[in-house]
Amino acid sequence: MTGKKNQLKMTVNSSDTAKTFGSGELEVLATPRMIALMEECAYKCISDSLEAGATTVGTLMNVKHLSATPVGMEVTVEAEVTENEGRRVCFFVKAYDECGLIGEGTHERFIVYSEKFTQKTYAKLEK
Repeated sequence: MTGKKNQLKMTVNSSDTAKTFGSGELEVLATPRMIALMEECAYKCISDSLEAGATTVGTLMNVKHLSATPVGMEVTVEAEVTENEGRRVCFFVKAYDECGLIGEGTHERFIVYSEKFTQKTYAKLEK
């Protein structure tokens, strides 16, 4: 999977802002929203390469938010697989608005089997 790439676009609206997310007071793209879009991009990058019953879960995100983006501006996010070792898949992620780079970093995901993962997770409720 190394070298596989994906790209997603969105237009920032009021539900994407720091004020709405509770991560700040300003009407600009929230860092958690940018990170969520990066994670979605990475997830979708490899989802069609997985065997039936498998999916991925995010386990690590190390991202810098470099520049603010106003409501109404388009954001493009890119993810590229940089490493694939067993069930571990690493990505380099970047985000741009119409004026340039706004965020970048690394993201790690693990391949899991949906049914087994869900059973193990919900077994916590029985403790």
